[in-house]
Amino acid sequence: MPVLVALGAALLFCLVFGPQWWVRRAMQQHATERPDLPGTGGELARHLLDQARLEHVPVEIAPADHFDPVANVVRLSPQNHDGRSITAVAVAAHEVSHALQHAAGDRLLAARVRFAPVVQGFEFAAAVVTMTAPLMLAILKSPVLLALQVGVGIALLGARLLFHLLTLPVELDASFRRALPILETGRFLEADDMLGARTVLRAAALTYVASSLVSLVNIARFRRLLPF
Repeated sequence: MPVLVALGAALLFCLVFGPQWWVRRAMQQHATERPDLPGTGGELARHLLDQARLEHVPVEIAPADHFDPVANVVRLSPQNHDGRSITAVAVAAHEVSHALQHAAGDRLLAARVRFAPVVQGFEFAAAVVTMTAPLMLAILKSPVLLALQVGVGIALLGARLLFHLLTLPVELDASFRRALPILETGRFLEADDMLGARTVLRAAALTYVASSLVSLVNIARFRRLLPF
């Protein structure tokens, strides 16, 4: 039995943290500065936005790479905004592609924007349920109510993962239907660099799903609260 528990824990660890490790490794692997590239990630983002007649969409430096559809701003991390690397170029193209989706009225992107606050509310509620579950058991001493509370908590925690899985097509569209053709037809990278760009674009598309897999750890932790 202990062996099975250990194997299960190892499998869960690989499932949760393996994708995150791969995403970080893919980004870092192609983040080497390349002085031969014609511009930085920030310069490419500005160029692509202007080319798409989105001059009103600013490009800003932020702690993490993302497109903010509410403020209509492309935000790049310092290393990708100021860097000249395959990662910087590919990530810039990916985030600009989200701006293109927004400008085109992409329905899936709009749905993600609309439901994102709801999912954040679920995450907050799950944290409250998790913290109060032991207290409620101590006060009410009811395994049935505890099971109900744990079930609600698991459902709330799973909402984030499900949300990003359902909106994964938005990320895949940004990476492979938009960003990749932009880089290929615009020849912003040499042919030899496109393989690395594909890897970075794949990592960019899977970033949110990889990070949301942490919910599985919290679900497993929450499940242990049950006395049966």
